[in-house]
Amino acid sequence: DQNFGSGFLISPDGYILTDTHVVGGLDGIKVTLNDKREFQAKLIGSDPQTDIALLKIDASDLPAVKIGNAKDLKPGEWVAAIGAPFGFDNSVTAGIVSAKGRSLPGENYTPFIQTDVAINPGNSGGPLFNLKGQVVGINSQIYSRSGGFMGISFAIPIDVAMNVAEQLKNSGKVQRGQLGVIIQEVSYGLAKSFGLDKPTGALIAKVLPDGPAAKAGLQVGDIVRSVNGEEVRTSTELPVMVGNLVPGKEVTLGIWRKGQQIEQKVILGSASDGQKGNEVELGAVEPQSTESKQFAIENLGLTMREVDTQGKKELVVAAVNGPAHNAGLRVGDRILSVGQASITDEASLRAALEAAGKNIPLLVERQGSTLFLAISIQ
Repeated sequence: DQNFGSGFLISPDGYILTDTHVVGGLDGIKVTLNDKREFQAKLIGSDPQTDIALLKIDASDLPAVKIGNAKDLKPGEWVAAIGAPFGFDNSVTAGIVSAKGRSLPGENYTPFIQTDVAINPGNSGGPLFNLKGQVVGINSQIYSRSGGFMGISFAIPIDVAMNVAEQLKNSGKVQRGQLGVIIQEVSYGLAKSFGLDKPTGALIAKVLPDGPAAKAGLQVGDIVRSVNGEEVRTSTELPVMVGNLVPGKEVTLGIWRKGQQIEQKVILGSASDGQKGNEVELGAVEPQSTESKQFAIENLGLTMREVDTQGKKELVVAAVNGPAHNAGLRVGDRILSVGQASITDEASLRAALEAAGKNIPLLVERQGSTLFLAISIQ
């Protein structure tokens, strides 16, 4: 089985960057340089999560690329790719940066650069250049409904790739810091309900037990707004920023909690400690519950059931319409808290709603996972 792809030299002594999916599952890797010389390459290591692989050939005085700064790239800027689409080697295609920091499904650690540069099979692993001739990314994948190029392609930023390459070179594997939280995006409604001036940051919907965040005292409902002073603009940036740091490192998080900005120090754990990001406990056996009473909160369009489960009171949504329906609440959702105020019964719910005013952040549990929903009343 023959794979065909591109790569580029990052040092004169023969280290080559490419994509993991280009070299995955191959018995032998052959590298052909521009001057037609051929080498057998050794796979130093690969990282499936960022799709980066590091190769080494036995040669010296090789022409290495100049590394640029992907953070300086701006949408609308011209970029060019060099690769071998369909085996046509040394093909150059050009276009512009369409967007930055794109997150793709299942890709937690890569803020992709989106371009409209024509990328096709064989371009994977090749360099993306800025107009100064510096490499700013590695061409990784395309969005396509036909299998061919449709004007949307994605490149891995070079700083992410070089961080991975450095770790592969030193230890053959990649280690990533982890906070041990499950996060969600801060919508406009949630920002208003938490008293934020703009919808930025990552909202903590669950703190994993015994994880770094739990040990440091992070709470559900905290909004992470910065890591070591660098702003977290969207929730997808947080796994990338933390994942780029090594486990065991202490970081300072800027946290929005109960209407105040505070700083919290956390010692990062390792993403390979067996705690995945989004764990949903499936197949959990429901404890026996005996229903007690129903009550309605008219202005929200909510009818609640107060359920007594083995001596523990819980509030479950029995019917929903109006503002609660618009906010996305569903029958069967358990209401756990309003903002960071825990809820156990009708009295505590009504008191917390009164205190929250017109924009209300509700933490609900649904099918084993937790999420915040914002109800807005006129």
